[in-house]
Amino acid sequence: MADVDGSFAGDIVNAYNYFISTLPTFVGQSINLFLMVLTVVLFSVFIWKVHEFIATKNIIELNLNKYNKSEHPVYEKLLAGVFYFVEYIIISPFLVFLWFSIFTFFLIILSEGTISVDKILVISAVIISSIRVTSYYSKELSKELAKLLPFNLLAFSILYFSAFGVDKIINHISRLPLFLDSILIYFVFIIFLELVLRFFDFIFSFFGLEKEVLDVED
Repeated sequence: MADVDGSFAGDIVNAYNYFISTLPTFVGQSINLFLMVLTVVLFSVFIWKVHEFIATKNIIELNLNKYNKSEHPVYEKLLAGVFYFVEYIIISPFLVFLWFSIFTFFLIILSEGTISVDKILVISAVIISSIRVTSYYSKELSKELAKLLPFNLLAFSILYFSAFGVDKIINHISRLPLFLDSILIYFVFIIFLELVLRFFDFIFSFFGLEKEVLDVED
């Protein structure tokens, strides 16, 4: 617990350890085991419920352009561009980043202090980015990646799991603010990646290449 500072995070660790120490050994071990089982279950449900969401090219179908009531051709195209930008360049990357944040949080808990925070951020960014790129090529491939990679990480974490260390987990979480610059870089990267993917998606659609890819897949 030396790595945990004496702030709120340290107080939580001390309170938890004190509570466990007042219980019989088997009860304390059972609580730690239950917390780990609960974490694995929540992680599995999270991946199962949202893997198709993150693996879909058009994450949301708000169709904001339906609110475009302009009859002037120039204004109509301008508003259509604005709505497209808001829906696919602002909202969608934000949702992807939200998925990235939750996924990172689970990895911090499951890694149980065996992997540094900066490496966890890199792993999360690589996995999320790979899923998003493949979603523009094949939804089925992207869905498989969205399931297999997280579940393989889960299996690895369980395999090398030693004991549920609340102090290590809270220490990792409390250090996240130190990596705000890196987190911001990943957020910008997600936005840039979606911009690039949308650009090539538009080019492929414009020249009819997207249809050819779909025909080959079928």
